Amino acid sequence: MAQQFVQAKIKGDKVVLFIKPTCSYCIMAQDVLSKYKFKPGHLECVDISGRCDMDSMQDYFLELTGARTVPRVFIGEECIGGGSDVAALEKNGKLKGMLQSIGALQ
Repeated sequence: MAQQFVQAKIKGDKVVLFIKPTCSYCIMAQDVLSKYKFKPGHLECVDISGRCDMDSMQDYFLELTGARTVPRVFIGEECIGGGSDVAALEKNGKLKGMLQSIGALQ
């Protein structure tokens, strides 16, 4: 069930963050992405804390992305990593192009 949930969320041309609200890396990723103007419905934060399938979801992240930590940030169906990865992409100027390539920005 966790796999189907994750796959349904990352389908299409949007940015999805799987987060836990108290995680400093999740906050970092959200702060970086908050600098951009997204089209409505093209940025989604999914809080996995407190979900009964949180562990199996994180196990699926490990299978899918090589890490089970949050945040797991997807641009389209591609996982770009976690909070420090998002910050690094922003710092080197690649993040905006990735967001534009899926048509997520206004």
